Amino acid sequence: MPREDIRTPADIECWLTDMDGVLVHENHAIPGAAELIQHWVDTSKRFLVLTNNSIYTPRDLVARLKMSGLNIPEQNIWTSALATAQFLKAQFNFEDRVGRAFVIGEAGLTTALHEVGFILTDQEPDYVVLGETRTYSFEAITKAIRLIAAGARFIATNPDATGPSKEGILPATGAIAALITKATQRDPYIVGKPNPMMFRSAMNQIEAHSETTAMIGDRMDTDIVAGMEAGLHTVLVYSGITQPEDVKSFPFRANQTMDSVQDLLKEL
Repeated sequence: MPREDIRTPADIECWLTDMDGVLVHENHAIPGAAELIQHWVDTSKRFLVLTNNSIYTPRDLVARLKMSGLNIPEQNIWTSALATAQFLKAQFNFEDRVGRAFVIGEAGLTTALHEVGFILTDQEPDYVVLGETRTYSFEAITKAIRLIAAGARFIATNPDATGPSKEGILPATGAIAALITKATQRDPYIVGKPNPMMFRSAMNQIEAHSETTAMIGDRMDTDIVAGMEAGLHTVLVYSGITQPEDVKSFPFRANQTMDSVQDLLKEL
């Protein structure tokens, strides 16, 4: 149901959309997702598919999405790893030397930091950067704690405390960040959703303006709140985490709610 807002989907020039729960669910495309992507391509709309997962490179995600039935170009993928790398590059522009980072994470994060010019090292790093990984090493966590205690700045790609697996939930970046914070009394700066920084970096990537950009998400506590704080038109879909009965517990609302992106196609 549309909420009072001067913008409608037909007015939107640029689109940001979450991936899991909006376009795909358990490695299967959600009905309407492929058609929506194709509509954006056919009408030359600028768009990015966003994910807080920092494990994969955009190329990895393109391959995974293709297996789900979605053909999305590599340049239309934006991860928390890419957003973190862009953030650190901008921060380190104030220095007159190459930035150094100790990284806990996988190829998505290490590749992103390499590409913006950072040296990855455990020797006197400027930053400790914590991301998602399938296997958190106690040795690496201990090293991170000691480096932060020695003065390295603490960055995390996202705040997600758990992630899914076939066997059940797994500890994720937010949980490991809490462990490090407890040991160091230092909170990380978190770049990914719900920090609107993630959306601002995405909009910079496609030269979008908040007044003509929309965010589609399935979570009120990350996608919608961050979109709202970034000044975007927000669309909540019920094909993922948040369900209609959950919405009343939040003190804010999306501009529009829909069962899935299939409903959005009807308004474009």
